[in-house]
Amino acid sequence: MFMKKLVVLFRLLLTRLPEFMLAIHYAGRRERLGHRVMDPKAQAVGVFANSMRVPGEIPVIEQTRAQVRQITKVFDEPCPPLAQKRDLSVAGGAGELPARLYCDSAEPTGLPILVYFHGGGWVQCDLDTHDGIAGKLAKWSGCIVIAVDYRLAPEDPFPAAIEDGLAAYRWVREHAAELGGDPARVGVGGDSAGGNLSVVICQQTAADERPALQALIYPATDARMNTASIKEMPDAYIIPTDRMLWYRQTYMGDFEDLEDLRLSPLLAPDLAGQPKAYVVTGGFDPLRDEGESYAKALQAAGNDVTHREFPGQIHAFVSLTKVIPQGNECIREVAGWLRGAW
Repeated sequence: MFMKKLVVLFRLLLTRLPEFMLAIHYAGRRERLGHRVMDPKAQAVGVFANSMRVPGEIPVIEQTRAQVRQITKVFDEPCPPLAQKRDLSVAGGAGELPARLYCDSAEPTGLPILVYFHGGGWVQCDLDTHDGIAGKLAKWSGCIVIAVDYRLAPEDPFPAAIEDGLAAYRWVREHAAELGGDPARVGVGGDSAGGNLSVVICQQTAADERPALQALIYPATDARMNTASIKEMPDAYIIPTDRMLWYRQTYMGDFEDLEDLRLSPLLAPDLAGQPKAYVVTGGFDPLRDEGESYAKALQAAGNDVTHREFPGQIHAFVSLTKVIPQGNECIREVAGWLRGAW
């Protein structure tokens, strides 16, 4: 037990080394997938994450939520200083939901608004675990960000999160002016499960109420889990296949149709008229192919799409910015796209 703790501590300390030192440490041992080579910082974080897990064992809900909160404290940067950061309530599918407003203007008027949905497999994470990314997007893009704390499974399984997402987005549009925003420039965004919710909101809303844009960071778009990237990375860092199956089953509950468009929006037969999109994928993320496929499907339908792959990155890298510099690089790129896309 003592030796295992020393190994875990050593691997944690490795994540703090500068990138050039880690490149030396992993010389000849960098993980590869075809032409892709894993970022040395991402590899160090992944190795550390694996050392904390028992293979094949999924922790109980309370434990996994507590672990994510702790990982956020250790590996992600806090929200940057802003002129405004305050909690508020928005409408949900079954009552009010906690939300948080981020803005770097003390008295905003007519600013664009991004409604942001956190990742976490529809099972974990909250406003605090994604406080850093929401604040950075607000500061670096100049827009207002409203982060939404939607209901999680298993307490509230599918489609509760989608109902909350739709209701919250519509509430923000209705109250945009009093929040200091522009009702005509309300977009959606999110990472992983939150990317899924953003895509579904865009598909489930009528043309006259559709979001102005969608910022999708490694979005989940195909619940069937049969893509090449999932098959080639069964032991992927952060979300190995067994963990992904657990997320899916916990979220779905008794629902069984994997081809329901709210679970697999990639299967939508008609994507014409969808909002302009920025789609981020990671080369070593099992969700890589479904994110890329969705970007291609949007583009084939005539939509304005930018797809950005970070070839050396793992899932959740934008939430690991204390140790993975490319996480901030990605957030800055998304923020830059937002500035131009509004």
